[in-house]
Amino acid sequence: MARFQLLHSPLSATKFVFLVWCGAILGATLVATFFWASFSSSHFSIAPNWVIESPGTIVVPNTTTTTTVPPNKEEDPNSARKHAERILSATFADLLAPDLLWEQMPSAPVPRLDGASIQIGDIFYVFSGYGSLDYVHSHVDVYNFSSNKWVDKFATPKDMGHSHLGVATDGRYIYVISGQYGPQCRGPTSRSFVLDTQTKKWKSLPPLPAPRYSPATQLWRGRIHAMGGGKENRHTPALDHWSLAVKDGEALEKEWRTEIPIPRGGPHRACVVVNDRLYAIGGQEGDFMAKPNSPIFKCSRRHEVIYADVYMLDDEMKWKILPPMPKPNSHIECAWVVVNNSIIITGGTTEKHPVTKRMILVGEVFQFNTETQKWSVIGKLPYRVKTTLTGYWNGWLYFTSGQRDRGPDNPQPQKVVSDLWRTKLSALI
Repeated sequence: MARFQLLHSPLSATKFVFLVWCGAILGATLVATFFWASFSSSHFSIAPNWVIESPGTIVVPNTTTTTTVPPNKEEDPNSARKHAERILSATFADLLAPDLLWEQMPSAPVPRLDGASIQIGDIFYVFSGYGSLDYVHSHVDVYNFSSNKWVDKFATPKDMGHSHLGVATDGRYIYVISGQYGPQCRGPTSRSFVLDTQTKKWKSLPPLPAPRYSPATQLWRGRIHAMGGGKENRHTPALDHWSLAVKDGEALEKEWRTEIPIPRGGPHRACVVVNDRLYAIGGQEGDFMAKPNSPIFKCSRRHEVIYADVYMLDDEMKWKILPPMPKPNSHIECAWVVVNNSIIITGGTTEKHPVTKRMILVGEVFQFNTETQKWSVIGKLPYRVKTTLTGYWNGWLYFTSGQRDRGPDNPQPQKVVSDLWRTKLSALI
């Protein structure tokens, strides 16, 4: 950036005002140029290679040129040269975190994206999800943490959503709320179901008052709560909050009850109960939509806002704002476990890169201590990945599935995976 040097020779008042005026004009020009570049819809075929320069900043290679300006030297305002580096928020970089020793376990039977999972004891149920944009799974795979083997597979109801499901459990029954039906960018359904994990039989539940895509879902105080998510067009955030009384796999009411709206709408957030407190963590506003008149609902990109917000409901039934995540994070619906009063979250997605507009995956493991209400970054994943399905058993943190990055130097999403990994976590929390 061009810099002005104040000379030691005396300056007249007129010259001084002139120099200040020039500096203001040049500064405004540079700021305008930066914001234009940040919000441009152009896409560049580059592989970002970010280097942490100092806390809170990173250095990002410029996409247009490699010309640099020597330090302490003015640049011609009429020159078309651009700087080779740009200082950006560390939101777009990997956060500093300790390495963890990861062990690869037997892969899931199929790769899946935007699936769902529930853990009951040492049994891990993994639901549906995308195999690819053109194909969705309609079955459950079952993993046994004690034997470290995939031990079962069974079908889901034909009318149940395939991805972006809301799921919760009471320890035997798994409640599956709404979600997206079909591949590509089809809209959400309002159909809801319950699975008896002992008999492997499904029953219908009363449908949500309106279809929802990826609602934050949890069982709390005898009621299933479904909040936020995306509306019928898959993009518009919803603030609605409904609940349904259930017991032993049966609905005790014919309709869902309206509850206090969630402060911020949208899909892809974690919803967790710890010590009789209900938490909603992260998420986003907006998502891909079906292209107009597309017969196969082919996806079309829309503006998204990723956020780090954390909200909590307690006895007063009022939402309280808690400290935000270390970075904005989305696609974490089933990426969490509860360990020793802490919420552990693996991976996700953060804000899009302001120049390339590409999605940026998250590769950190986060911990939220619900007693101190403090966040920390406790480790790194084997790679950056979104929509992980996460479990915890006997001191081991497990995660499987999702869409991983393109490599250590490129955080953009690429391959949908079936990998299953674990790391010993007990000593860290």
